[in-house]
Amino acid sequence: MSKTADIRLPDPSRWKALAFIALAQLMVVLDATIVNIALPHAQTALGITDANKQWVITAYALAFGGLLLFGGRIADLWGRKRTFVVGLIGFALASALGGAAQNQGMLFGSRALQGVFGALLAPAALSLLAVTFTDAKERAKAFGIYGAIAGGGGAVGLILGGFLTQTLNWRWTFFVNIPFAVIAAAGAYFVIREPAGSRNRSPLDIPGVVLSALGLVSLVYGFTRAESSGWSDPLTVGMFVASGVLLLSFVLTEAKVASPLLPLRVVMDRNRAGVYLSLGLAVIGMFGLFLFLTYYLQVVRGYSPIRTGFAFLPMIAGMITGSTQIGARLMTRVPARKLMGPGFLTAAVGMLLLTQLEVDSSYAALILPAQLLLGLGMGTAFMPAMSLATHGVEPRDSGVASAMVNTSQQVGGAIGTALLNTIAASAATAYGTSHAALGATDPQLLKLQSMVHGFTGAIWWAVGILVVASAIAVTFITAGRPPTAPAGSGSGDADGVEDEFKVPVVAH
Repeated sequence: MSKTADIRLPDPSRWKALAFIALAQLMVVLDATIVNIALPHAQTALGITDANKQWVITAYALAFGGLLLFGGRIADLWGRKRTFVVGLIGFALASALGGAAQNQGMLFGSRALQGVFGALLAPAALSLLAVTFTDAKERAKAFGIYGAIAGGGGAVGLILGGFLTQTLNWRWTFFVNIPFAVIAAAGAYFVIREPAGSRNRSPLDIPGVVLSALGLVSLVYGFTRAESSGWSDPLTVGMFVASGVLLLSFVLTEAKVASPLLPLRVVMDRNRAGVYLSLGLAVIGMFGLFLFLTYYLQVVRGYSPIRTGFAFLPMIAGMITGSTQIGARLMTRVPARKLMGPGFLTAAVGMLLLTQLEVDSSYAALILPAQLLLGLGMGTAFMPAMSLATHGVEPRDSGVASAMVNTSQQVGGAIGTALLNTIAASAATAYGTSHAALGATDPQLLKLQSMVHGFTGAIWWAVGILVVASAIAVTFITAGRPPTAPAGSGSGDADGVEDEFKVPVVAH
């Protein structure tokens, strides 16, 4: 007697579905940076104090980072398509509220709502991609496009934010999300077909939801507060301690409950753990680039917001090339670690070039090649990372596995912003103090030199972090090259998870 492993036929509308999933992902990713460009104008218009302006960013980060695991589980429970559409509609309404804000309370509230619906939308988008594209070669192409958008969307946000802020006003950095969301929601409703039998209808793990949300919010807020109040601030320390206790309690709870929010089998897999960890570290380095280059170009070199946005184009081009032409073409031929490890190292070399920044550095000779290397490296690494993070999980776990990818990026971004900005500020202060004592005569020049010295000091740390990310990818990730045959339906083995890249076989 024999049985043949179930092989699901591919959805004929899958490439149309990819277009709408990618559009939604672009909206979420660019929103993370588009608001940064508009923030000074919004602050002036609404009378937001310097002490409170961080909440435009922090309100979104806390809601998004804290609820991602919950959003992933909701996608598995409700269905990914339904969660995706609800997330898009909610994100559009929250964006409309932000664009119409008449005071800081409305703006902060709209940003928190964007974070809530973003936490539904982001894991639903990635898990839809994971269950829609099961053939290895098609999966490589689809994740190549998705990886390019995930990596380059932030830079697109800088360009779009600069253009809208200068030509219209800051409110359009919110309103622009509405057409993105409406088109993606309509397309998803009519085009996307979620595979049958892929939901996880187990009861919702309420203790897990509460512990994970509070733990992640405490962690993200701890790093956010450290940036403004210092690492020794009592509330900062308290947030880190609370986060440790809550997340440890979450892990212990998940090991005991019958229907966990985050099945530990998802993160205990060596390959996925390597992806989550290395990706989170790499994002720390990426945030260093966005943060410091934006300030360098606008404050030190005097670029306008639009010109600053266009100055990031080489990195976008590098990311698209790395994802679609290198990562996607090689993913079915070589193991993921042989793309991720060299990819992160290439990005580290690009970051290394930026340690040579000076007040009058040439854009063409230094910043442009550095961005190209960063883009190529990150694009090459991101694509197999996104694919491997969701490959081999049961369909019923794909939402929460996707949420873990977003969680690692979100926490990495919070750590990167706080850690690298703190290092830069300390180095700049020390440089300014020492050179003022030596009799520097031009205070304005000294201020700019101190700022650039701080940037380069922090960028050295980013280089080291990217090297560590490369080492983790090479060491932890052992999955071989994926098969060229279509993947199975996703039914797991005895431990509830498929072996990575298992080929459907006939059992006798």
